[in-house]
Amino acid sequence: MAPLSLFVGLMSGTSTDGVDAVLADFSDLNHPEIKAHAALPMPETLRREFLNLNTAGENELMRAALAGNALAKLYAQAVHGLLDETGLKASDILAIGAHGQTVRHDPAAGYTIQINNPALLAELTGIDVIADFRSRDVAAQGQGAPLVPAFHKALFSSDHPRVVLNLGGIANVTLLNPRKEVQGFDTGPANVLLDLWCGKKTGRPYDEQGKWASAGHTNTTLLNTMIHDEPWFSKPPPKSTGRDLFNESWLELHLKPQQVDGMSDSDIQATLQSLTAQTIAQAIHTYAPETQDVLICGGGALNSGLVKELTHRLQLPVYPTSQFGVPTQLVEALAFAWLAWAYLNDYPAGLPTVTGARHATILGCRYPA
Repeated sequence: MAPLSLFVGLMSGTSTDGVDAVLADFSDLNHPEIKAHAALPMPETLRREFLNLNTAGENELMRAALAGNALAKLYAQAVHGLLDETGLKASDILAIGAHGQTVRHDPAAGYTIQINNPALLAELTGIDVIADFRSRDVAAQGQGAPLVPAFHKALFSSDHPRVVLNLGGIANVTLLNPRKEVQGFDTGPANVLLDLWCGKKTGRPYDEQGKWASAGHTNTTLLNTMIHDEPWFSKPPPKSTGRDLFNESWLELHLKPQQVDGMSDSDIQATLQSLTAQTIAQAIHTYAPETQDVLICGGGALNSGLVKELTHRLQLPVYPTSQFGVPTQLVEALAFAWLAWAYLNDYPAGLPTVTGARHATILGCRYPA
């Protein structure tokens, strides 16, 4: 029997709603075994601080450092929960892969910022931490995103062309074609604008099952205007994005009174849902027209209204990753456990065909316990 190869993966994404954590055994790299998982809600004060740090503000260096400390403590709480659940000790875990919270991302300007304190996380857990996964790729003139296509290739490759679609705050796709090198890129907003509008108008953090959107009607004119007037959508890959672009200011700019005259709030929600579905479908049809099926994961995979519209616009079979062995909510956390494995094994997970970097890179930095 092969010795256990245990890693923890931690992810807090663009939606800033919480931390997902997994403890996984990578003894069989193509079929990792999830030993335990946990989801911790993001404290509202910390969530609000991360959202505020997306834009320049007073004393932001100190605020960012304190937010990194708070996130590391939340990460540590999740790790200790996994150890308690499994009866494992810190010494049994080879490393933690911790993404941190992205607050700024501008690879064209040569930087990306993920708030975290991996040194504190190593101190609090007694486990080596691998963090800062994006900056090495950006240094090689890559996008630094998406990070997970190499992982998707390891787990979800097939004998036919397939796309893996992550529906987080931002949507990103991995193009898996057995006759081509793996590719991947962001397609635009997934949940970020939907959650923003829902919170603004209903006070709820998200539109459960897309029920509010289903009460409205997509305004095709507004939808087409939003797509046509945003140059980012027509940029070819490699490309990545985030809250730097798709934020409240972007939404306000495109919801001018003359554009939404006569529309209800639920009509706007329906149109934003169509924006997500249409930009994803457009990207897949343009850059992977041979695709035979789409595997979905992330929070948006639980939105049945969005998934139904996406399936209609794609005209392709759409399956949750849970049908292929990985629960939809755990794919990204598992990916960061895998990225920690990749770092320790000198495996270059930074792929030029994904990010546009000058060469492949080993992603991450190590913080010994």
